[in-house]
Amino acid sequence: MKLDLLAFGVHPDDVELSCAGVLLVEKLNGKKTGIIDLTQGELGTRGTAETRRLEAAAAATILGVDVRENLTMADGFFENNEAHQRKIITTLRTYQPEIILCNAPSDRHPDHGRSARLVAEAAFLSGLKKIETTKDGIAQEAWRPKYVFNYIQDKFLQPDFVIDITAVFEQKVEAIKAYGTQFHNTESNEPQTYISTPDFLDSVVYRHKWFGKMIGVKYAEGFISEKMIGFNNFDALVKNNT
Repeated sequence: MKLDLLAFGVHPDDVELSCAGVLLVEKLNGKKTGIIDLTQGELGTRGTAETRRLEAAAAATILGVDVRENLTMADGFFENNEAHQRKIITTLRTYQPEIILCNAPSDRHPDHGRSARLVAEAAFLSGLKKIETTKDGIAQEAWRPKYVFNYIQDKFLQPDFVIDITAVFEQKVEAIKAYGTQFHNTESNEPQTYISTPDFLDSVVYRHKWFGKMIGVKYAEGFISEKMIGFNNFDALVKNNT
């Protein structure tokens, strides 16, 4: 299945927290969307790999994505090397997305920046014909996405552009709350962590409000792009501002 938009997250819930709104918006626009989790989040203080798997499946249903896969890389210990790049390349050639969304280029969690570099480098290598990969015993064709964008996570980073997600924000929050073991849950008896406090979810809402304020809407998600974004004419800007 060919996808229009494919979001990578190193941990299940990274995508929900950071760019699920855009996935919902694009789904409403008739696009095919998907999520690839690199790890099972097995090193997390709360929950287990199994509970994270069930929560990720529930969130995927809420988001209506066409595909969600887990590449089962080692949480905390995956590397940006050939073996891991080939996993990403095989995935990209399978789904042939036009646009990739991936982890923040730098963040408090070291996995995030490492994941961003891994996915970006694999996206370039995926376009090289002399790198051979197979899927189910069938040789794959080279494929390079047109854009790789980084979403913004816990560390405050200035976005290069933001996208209005006001219409789908409540649905995004519902997808985040599907991770009952990870975030604030009055019924949980698990240890308190940085992300399980009410203040953390409040900060997520405030960040989206701040990005929304930048363009005069209630809620928005922000993205970083190393590649310059261009327009054919000013009509594209005018139409997007009406």
